[in-house]
Amino acid sequence: MELSLAHPAIKAFMCGSLSGTCSTLLFQPLDLVKTRLQTLQSATQPGSGRVGMMSVLLSVVRTERLLGLWKGVSPSFVRTIPGVGLYFSTYYSLKQHFFEDSSPGAMQAVLLGGGARTVAGVVMLPVTVIKTRFECGRYSYASVSGALRSVCQTEGPAALFSGLMATLLRDVPFSGIYVMFYSQTKTSLPKEIRESPLAPLANFSCGILAGVLASLITQPADVVKTHVQVNPQTRTTEAIRNVYVEHGLRGFFRGAVPRCLRRTMMAAMAWTVYEQMMAHMGLKS
Repeated sequence: MELSLAHPAIKAFMCGSLSGTCSTLLFQPLDLVKTRLQTLQSATQPGSGRVGMMSVLLSVVRTERLLGLWKGVSPSFVRTIPGVGLYFSTYYSLKQHFFEDSSPGAMQAVLLGGGARTVAGVVMLPVTVIKTRFECGRYSYASVSGALRSVCQTEGPAALFSGLMATLLRDVPFSGIYVMFYSQTKTSLPKEIRESPLAPLANFSCGILAGVLASLITQPADVVKTHVQVNPQTRTTEAIRNVYVEHGLRGFFRGAVPRCLRRTMMAAMAWTVYEQMMAHMGLKS
């Protein structure tokens, strides 16, 4: 089937998948550093000082070489390529169904983004669990398929959905907040900019602002999600308590800098590439 004849939702899926591929490859090291920071047993050792983003990054390069920063990129691709495609195709379908002849308001944008992320998050959660385990460095899986098989055999299929609540509490608000800020700031731009060659750069800047705000608001849920997926026998409430007892309130913001950088840049790039490709295909994103 030729791309020009494909259903608009399929075109949105393909545009989203391509944008997700580009952003994942570029920003995977930030995700790995974020996961390592969040899964350290303690923030400090006696006399060692505080462990930060750069010390973790240098440690990975020193012990696992430069390519070690891309550990977990295989499950990231397996998750992101169909996951981002599913997200954008769901978003496009929902928007066309409910707002075909109008633009969604702020609260409607929150519901659109949250609804699309709920679908993609639930479907892709098993791969998200495997990706987190690859990145934390505690598991020695040979491949994504082997990891899925190993978890099912040793822990049961339910382990592949560990952290579901924490994941949804992180991703659904993130997507809703992001889409709201992104759509509202983009709409507030002067018409001359929106219709000029600078439009992609302006959209990317709007995405950066939206990503920073959404990342900071949802950071505590990301920390809890990581702890539950690395230790699937731990319940969400137990993970919250453990993080607070070990590290205090600051523990809920461990890994905030690399996550904020990665999520912000990935989301901004994904939306910019998606919208440019949809416009090229003659579809309204």
